[in-house]
Amino acid sequence: MRIWVMSQFNVIGWGQRYPMGSIDKYIVRTTLASFAVVLISLTGVIWITQALRGIDLMTSQGQTIMTFLGITSLVIPALVLIIAPIALMIAVSHTLNKLATDSEIIVMNAAGLSPIRLFRPFLIATAMVALLVAFIAAYLAPDGMRRIKQWDAEITADVLANILQPGRFSQLEANLTIRIRERLPGGVLAGVFVDDRRDPKERISIMAERGTVLKNERGSFLVLQDGHLERFETDKRDPVLVSFDRYAFDMSKFSNRGGDITYGIRERYLWELISPDPNDSMYKQLPGQFFADLHDRLMSPIYPFAFAALTFAFLGTPRTTRQSRNFSITASILAVFGIRMVGFACSVMAVKSPMAALFQYLMLVAAIGCSIWIILRGVVIEPPAAVMEAINRSNARLLRLFGRPVTS
Repeated sequence: MRIWVMSQFNVIGWGQRYPMGSIDKYIVRTTLASFAVVLISLTGVIWITQALRGIDLMTSQGQTIMTFLGITSLVIPALVLIIAPIALMIAVSHTLNKLATDSEIIVMNAAGLSPIRLFRPFLIATAMVALLVAFIAAYLAPDGMRRIKQWDAEITADVLANILQPGRFSQLEANLTIRIRERLPGGVLAGVFVDDRRDPKERISIMAERGTVLKNERGSFLVLQDGHLERFETDKRDPVLVSFDRYAFDMSKFSNRGGDITYGIRERYLWELISPDPNDSMYKQLPGQFFADLHDRLMSPIYPFAFAALTFAFLGTPRTTRQSRNFSITASILAVFGIRMVGFACSVMAVKSPMAALFQYLMLVAAIGCSIWIILRGVVIEPPAAVMEAINRSNARLLRLFGRPVTS
């Protein structure tokens, strides 16, 4: 034990003489490795749940597995933007718990390493995560959302060629289903069936012997020939049956051309939110949402600093009892969860009230400031004595319940 302690003294002394000692490198490496594992794990789980919602790309719309994976993977940057600060908090907790379990924090403190000095490698790791979050918020996340919209436009640019498969019922959107029996030479579709229930007041069923695609300046149309149309109206008992030689079904909604793509607020880059076009129709209609999303992205890199500082304030000081450390871990999780929930609420309220964004800034600054004060003063956040007594009594009851001896 003495040799190990002396080796720790030597390492700490070497780390204090150099701007980036071995202790710093060890902590930064451990924190970032834990962060990567947690981030990949959480993102993978959430991505799978989100990707399952788009499984219709391979079923009803007849897309390949590569198209499915390509489109669904574009939402990963947006997921990382939310998960990264939480993953960092877990990584910092894991690293501090590891140092405490091996009594390394106590040795560092005995060697004269102050809490604020120990916080420096965690701050370096946090700065790296914050840079990643800033890049995702400014460019990568909106770029991924843009690519999703562009890819979707390409898929639906020629809906009859990409989605309608012979012998399959293809749902183009909610309550609109089309089926074709086969494709004939010359682009002729044989055995066309259309079920349109988009209007809640009526349902239209169309059956035609054949159909062709017509595109002109007015849009895209599915021209049906030799068929009949049945219209079921909710306020009428009997359906209306109409036979036709030629009928044009409007498909313009599903034939987007590249130049017709309109990007939403989440698909705008950060600089487009900072200086939006005054003539932008969406900006004129939703200026509050532009404001809220802008500040939400500007605050994204601040959350890692707030979460890391809070976690270190609760767990970074030496302590001797496991109960106290468990209490601090629980308290840090509750503090981070509370700040994140309040942040989400402020982002929603900022659409109508700019003061909500200001409050969110002040909340993050206060969290970081209080945490730095605790770290500088070396304050040990201990649970109240009454709480510890209640925990000990509860543990004693559980031990007696399972027939185990109670140790004082």
